[in-house]
Amino acid sequence: MSEDIKKRLQADLDELESELFVHLPKEIKRALEFGDLRENSEYHAALDRQNMVKARIRELRQRLSEVSSIDLTRIPEGKAAYGSTLVLYDAERKEEVTYRLVTSEESNPQEGFISTTSPIGKSLMGKEEGDEVLVRTPAGARNFEIRRLTTLHDQPATSE
Repeated sequence: MSEDIKKRLQADLDELESELFVHLPKEIKRALEFGDLRENSEYHAALDRQNMVKARIRELRQRLSEVSSIDLTRIPEGKAAYGSTLVLYDAERKEEVTYRLVTSEESNPQEGFISTTSPIGKSLMGKEEGDEVLVRTPAGARNFEIRRLTTLHDQPATSE
């Protein structure tokens, strides 16, 4: 699972580095040929894009480092953490919902994949089966009871 994320982040990083070191220098050189830099919109647009690409590269490198440092052996047993699947009872809606705690790159709330950094994800981290959880979301507070918790340790090993 985290290998897929690493590959995706690395592909994005490779693409941006190619833009930064191959394509943008050509654009900047071409724009310089137009002369007067004070009124050269192509030149300023290329420099702006170059700054945006550099910032995004820094973000991707940081995120790649963070994802690479996830130590699955340090994930607690019996407590909600990255990779856990939780069956929750939504007291307000009187229904069960199932969420899996994932990284922000894997997040897809419509499919039940909730980022560990989202309001719901943060509220569930470290909780145990049977716990009641108050989650504050932009749409308001919601109450859940953790009915079933399956951690990475409880799941069968899959080959990647």
